[in-house]
Amino acid sequence: MNHNAKSIRPFIGARDFTLSRSFYKDLGFEERVLTHNLSLFKTDSLGFYLQDAYVRDWVDNTMIFLEVDDVTRHWNDLLALDLTTRYKDVRLVPIRELDWGRECFLHDPSGILWHFGEFRRD
Repeated sequence: MNHNAKSIRPFIGARDFTLSRSFYKDLGFEERVLTHNLSLFKTDSLGFYLQDAYVRDWVDNTMIFLEVDDVTRHWNDLLALDLTTRYKDVRLVPIRELDWGRECFLHDPSGILWHFGEFRRD
């Protein structure tokens, strides 16, 4: 089956929609407001929908993997943003070396876990 897909955009929730909007803009995503309770956040051709909806079990189990070209550079950029000081519940987890590559983690203000990873090139 050929989907001829152009993008895939997950929907994620926010405990505090205004705070999360600010966080994702500070993280470098471009926001396009779609309605009063839904925004599209993009970087290049990739994107996700942030909605003003919070179901704890759903948000606590949401993970997003974003492949980056250089995890070390990305980690240093994350540190430079000082997000853990600026946003109360944001946490960073340093780079881990794994058999498939390397990754670091970022927990957003609602608890969504972002994986930033770089696959091993053999």
